[in-house]
Amino acid sequence: MSEQILRPALAALAVTVHEGRVLLVRRRNDPDRGIWGYPGGHVESGETAAAAAVRELQEETAVTAEAVATLGGLDLIGHHADGSVKHHYYLVAVECRYCAGRPVADDDVDQAVWVPVADVLEHKIALSDHVDDLLRQVLDR
Repeated sequence: MSEQILRPALAALAVTVHEGRVLLVRRRNDPDRGIWGYPGGHVESGETAAAAAVRELQEETAVTAEAVATLGGLDLIGHHADGSVKHHYYLVAVECRYCAGRPVADDDVDQAVWVPVADVLEHKIALSDHVDDLLRQVLDR
């Protein structure tokens, strides 16, 4: 049997801070089902990571924003019990400036809410990896 080669998938995250709160979503699907993180998803062919972050933010939360800056990238690699790679995403984090809208969960999230920055920094909720690190980058800018 031939081994399947899994290539990394490009995805974007929208890191949106407004009035002392950060917009987070709770994922409905794996990976990270039931855990809080930034709205985001796959970058479509011909789409920039910044455009994808803004689009995914609107699709998942009904909030509109504009991309401000790229914060950097993260590898998210999951493994099967035998050590083989289950999934590999390269996530590009994009700082977004809030424009309008109230968060309403849609698409592949079951909740979308503004969370106080302090709650994220103090890990008062279950967070995906690097949520606090990315938030600190925005706050330090």
